[in-house]
Amino acid sequence: MRFALEALLVDVPAEQVAEARAFYRSRVAGRGPGSYEELKEARAKKPAPRAAVPPAVEETVEAAGVRVPVRIFLPAGGPPRAVYLGIHGGGFYMGSAAQGDERHRELADALGIAVVGVDYRLAPEHPWPAAPDDCAAVALWLVEEAEARFGTSRLAIGGSSAGATLALAALLRLRDRGVVDRFAGAALRFGTYDLSAQTPGGRRIADEYFIQAYAGQVADRTLPDISPLYADLGGLPPALLVVGSEDVLLEDNLTLAGRLSAAGNDVELRVYPESPHGFTGHPTTLAATALEGIHSWLRDRISRP
Repeated sequence: MRFALEALLVDVPAEQVAEARAFYRSRVAGRGPGSYEELKEARAKKPAPRAAVPPAVEETVEAAGVRVPVRIFLPAGGPPRAVYLGIHGGGFYMGSAAQGDERHRELADALGIAVVGVDYRLAPEHPWPAAPDDCAAVALWLVEEAEARFGTSRLAIGGSSAGATLALAALLRLRDRGVVDRFAGAALRFGTYDLSAQTPGGRRIADEYFIQAYAGQVADRTLPDISPLYADLGGLPPALLVVGSEDVLLEDNLTLAGRLSAAGNDVELRVYPESPHGFTGHPTTLAATALEGIHSWLRDRISRP
């Protein structure tokens, strides 16, 4: 049996594809830091995130003995209908919850939901399992406290790149605790799901420094908490996987979609043409279309009984 990638592509207007193609042809492709010295330099050069209006409420929450800083947005139009847990990307070694402030403010107001961003600890100063410990703790805090704090027990989760990996790892931990059914859906953008180099997708990124920084001390990186692709994936919430056709992680996402479906989950895969890694953060109309599609999917999931 053979599959053509074109059959998986989202149908978007031709002018959006042409605009994206032109944008990426004129743009110099970046690369992640290749050493700790490069990482420190990249962190120092990274501009401060732009503040959202109204701004986030900053606090520290605790669950399972772990204390984690979070940034909370409430919708402007009234009480939240649900709570979305957003986990930022950055290769497990860069970024912060504040980098998602503008998107999280937009999401809160567009869907009428509360949005909670997680400031998880970064590698290599805090390697695995620090990041999944933090993300799972905030997810568990929402399971336990969302009704009292936000007036709703309806939950959703999502993330981009490393954030998508951590979102899936958090769901697996909550599934094993028997409380994952509180989450109505997971919107996962271009995550990395095999850090062990055992799959074709995993081998494409095997030499990346971010893997060494995050899990270099672990002998077996097929542990599901590191590489969710190797987990028992049954019993998870509905998932939306979004990835670009030019993403180095495309094969990784295709494999995860197949494994989620084979495990009996409700999964939707959306592959956007002409799009590299991180494309939903780029200033193209195609990226805006993809984000609106994510909004619509989340709106549908949190509205269902």
